[in-house]
Amino acid sequence: MSSEHVTSAESYQGTTPVVPNEAEKPAGFSPSESADPTLDYTVAHGRAKAFYEHYERKDELQHQTHYCPGCGHGTVHKMLARAIDDLGVQDRTILVGPVGCSVFTYYYFDVGNVQAAHGRAPAVATAMKRSRPNSIVISYQGDGDLSAIGSAEILHAANRGENITVIFVNNAIYSMTGGQCAPTTLLGQKSTTTPDGRSAATEGYPLHVSELLSTLEAPVYIERVALGDNKQVAQASRAIKRALENQVRGLGFSLIEVLSPCPTIWKMTPVDAQRWVHDVMEKTFPLGVFCDRTKERTPQPHALESSAAPGTLPKAAPTLADIPGILGVAEENLPEGNAHAVVSEHDIDLQVRIAGFGGQGVLLLGEVLAEAGLDAGLEVSWLPSYGPEMRSGTSNCCVRIESETIDSPLVNSPNVLVAMNEPSLRKFDKSVRPGGWVIYNGDEFPANCARDDVHVLALPFTHLADELGDTRASNMVMLGALLEITGVLPQASIDAALRRLVKNPRWVELDERAMARGRELYKESLLGGVKCVPMAIQT
Repeated sequence: MSSEHVTSAESYQGTTPVVPNEAEKPAGFSPSESADPTLDYTVAHGRAKAFYEHYERKDELQHQTHYCPGCGHGTVHKMLARAIDDLGVQDRTILVGPVGCSVFTYYYFDVGNVQAAHGRAPAVATAMKRSRPNSIVISYQGDGDLSAIGSAEILHAANRGENITVIFVNNAIYSMTGGQCAPTTLLGQKSTTTPDGRSAATEGYPLHVSELLSTLEAPVYIERVALGDNKQVAQASRAIKRALENQVRGLGFSLIEVLSPCPTIWKMTPVDAQRWVHDVMEKTFPLGVFCDRTKERTPQPHALESSAAPGTLPKAAPTLADIPGILGVAEENLPEGNAHAVVSEHDIDLQVRIAGFGGQGVLLLGEVLAEAGLDAGLEVSWLPSYGPEMRSGTSNCCVRIESETIDSPLVNSPNVLVAMNEPSLRKFDKSVRPGGWVIYNGDEFPANCARDDVHVLALPFTHLADELGDTRASNMVMLGALLEITGVLPQASIDAALRRLVKNPRWVELDERAMARGRELYKESLLGGVKCVPMAIQT
């Protein structure tokens, strides 16, 4: 978007090009022959500084946006960028973009950009604002995102009065995914999922987000505007700037709902789509200010909203040393830092996938392993994953223990797989990297799962745990075998982690015996001639 191109959206904001008088034109002047475009007209307004000069983040067509002709997002983008410029907050602005047609806002805005999961932009914006209270945080969302999957996030962000600005673009349809019925789709409006038109009996009534949020006590400013004609666009521009200014002043939560055309999905021309906003959408979504408490609120530019009355500064954040006391953790149960630090001539790179059924102690096994790594002064991560059934459903977790910074908690190619049942073994055995280990809870390893390039330890760990007094300790028997195989973590770190995570003294004693038994079983397997060798965990 060069400064020589003044779009119709900018003209709506009072930026009509000014043509020079005849006396100002040189002799023999012809617009078509002029090499200097400034002789044709004077640019009253050009590209906002909050925009990149060229959209280099796009793979192609870097001189234009990805939006369809007539889409309202481009107009809203220009108004938002102009407001950022006018308020002088470009270097402080963080724009949060979730899933939707505007998912690529980071292509265009030369500000801090953060991507969010579908519907989660208000939660991410809350985190940004609370961690950087001097920043100006904008959550830019469509109606399919904000009013459907993100309805809980926007409701609670508004109810908390988070000092953020929300731009809510409402085109009454799921546009990016092909035109499905959205919470804001009008009664009778056709979509791919309501081919006969939306019915109150089956799809319910259109959701009035601005009216809903305005019933809350915390929001400062909520207004619905539209892009139906030039006058409405000018009002929308003023509203967006005011909402942003409210945040600059530290007043609290502001939301601007923008009724926007979507010619492509509506199957209209851009002109007809704009007219439809004015003539049809406004009947369901009337324009106006639904909440204005700006005169009642005390500005707090660098403070978070507290549970006390507006204007009250929050308490100072607790220090790291205060946290154990707040959580009620006894000092003797705290990690000992690097007290049991691992000294190795190799870089440690232990990537473990632990899998089984819910109730087999899969997650606890991973937690103990990760906590022990932390106690040993190593970099660790623990990523749980389980199905909807907490008992008997599938469950697995990823654990990484490394001497260097961990780039991702996900383990796609483990060097150790702990499979607590056959379905888990069959699901993950092919992912184990060559030279790695499979520790399997079974009488024998399934023949059709055998691989020549991995080591296997297959034992009836559940039966062996039963001999110790409880089958539920099978996870700790397997952990003992894993610890003996890898040789990465000192026993002192394991013991400290176990005592932090397991509160019942009887279980601590049983788990310690179970781990010791697991170590013995691995050693016995070596004496029995099984082809198992100690593993060198290194990059």
